Amino acid sequence: MENLKSNPDQDEPKDTYKIAYIIHFLLGAGNLLPWNALITAIDYFGHLYPEKHVEKVFSVAYMSSSLLVLIIMIRSSKFSRLITFQVRMNMGFIMFVVSLMITPTIDWAWKAQPNEKSNATFYTVVASVVICGLADGLIGGSLVGSAGNLPKRYMQAVFAGTASSGILVSFLRIITKASLPNDPQGLKKSAHLYFLVSTLILLVCMVFCHLLYKLPVMEHHYKSLLQTTSNSTIKFWEVARTIQWPAIGIFIIYTVTLSIFPGFLAENIESTLLKDWYPIILITIYNISDFLGKSCTAIFVIKSIAKATWWCMARLLLYPLFTACLHGPKWAKSEVFVVLLTVVLGFTNGYLTSVIMIKAPKSVPPSESEMAAIVMALFLGLGLVSGSVLGWFWII
Repeated sequence: MENLKSNPDQDEPKDTYKIAYIIHFLLGAGNLLPWNALITAIDYFGHLYPEKHVEKVFSVAYMSSSLLVLIIMIRSSKFSRLITFQVRMNMGFIMFVVSLMITPTIDWAWKAQPNEKSNATFYTVVASVVICGLADGLIGGSLVGSAGNLPKRYMQAVFAGTASSGILVSFLRIITKASLPNDPQGLKKSAHLYFLVSTLILLVCMVFCHLLYKLPVMEHHYKSLLQTTSNSTIKFWEVARTIQWPAIGIFIIYTVTLSIFPGFLAENIESTLLKDWYPIILITIYNISDFLGKSCTAIFVIKSIAKATWWCMARLLLYPLFTACLHGPKWAKSEVFVVLLTVVLGFTNGYLTSVIMIKAPKSVPPSESEMAAIVMALFLGLGLVSGSVLGWFWII
């Protein structure tokens, strides 16, 4: 079966210098960079809005709006034909840039103290997070759907890229925070520099997006896709039933992850030793572990999608372990134990996500692979929303 599927690609042009792979990697990084930028600036938002549960509010606002766009893309079968891949990507990146610049703009325009700004600007910032989520749904759904039609290395590149963005912004935040004085003015300047650099990276991603489909290897795949899907009518629920178990697996992965990361790590646990550096360090450790997990699929992928789904369900065991960090014995509340759990959380999230998202679109006929990838993206989005809502139970 594998050989039969690979025959049409025997005349595939060579991906010279792996440029197509690299661009997919960069676009994956650009897709999650704004979200990672928002959550990694927890010290800054915590200073501005000390009485708000910023990370938890951001998670619900971002994931819900992202899911809404995915649902619209699935419900409208003509969506991808009416609005091309490049237009969708460009629209998304423009929305990303606007949303990231709202917070610095508010600071430049509003000179009040943090506690005076709190009620007047908090909902504006949340609105920018909603815009960011809408853009994520547009870019993420388009990118995953497109990669679902391509050889599996491109899907792996996309998800490795999403993980790399977390590492990039984490180290960027550490550098900007460490390079300026540890006072309100230094915190403000470091955050502004952080958002500006993130915005520049997004503009670079827009340029690479234009280059992607001009590559011979991508033109080849694009023409093959048109020939494959032009006369086919794909039914969403039929595809969803075919891949229901991996879809449930991806849902569980992100329900568990988002109910713990970033809200629990940023707000619910504290360190007298590391103080306000603690959440930044934990988020960085998570992002590095997630990246390593997603990168490992370039070396080894679990062959059985059923086994991968069972491993997704096994992640539910992380709940009692993280609960022990709050209510367990003293050793369970130590920085070492929390760091180890964070590594497990990140690595299993990265590896299992990449495995499931690579295998699921290849388990259906080629004409249905894009729809299968979008179905998986939808269940991933449902898991994100479910997890971000469940994250509130840590403070109850």
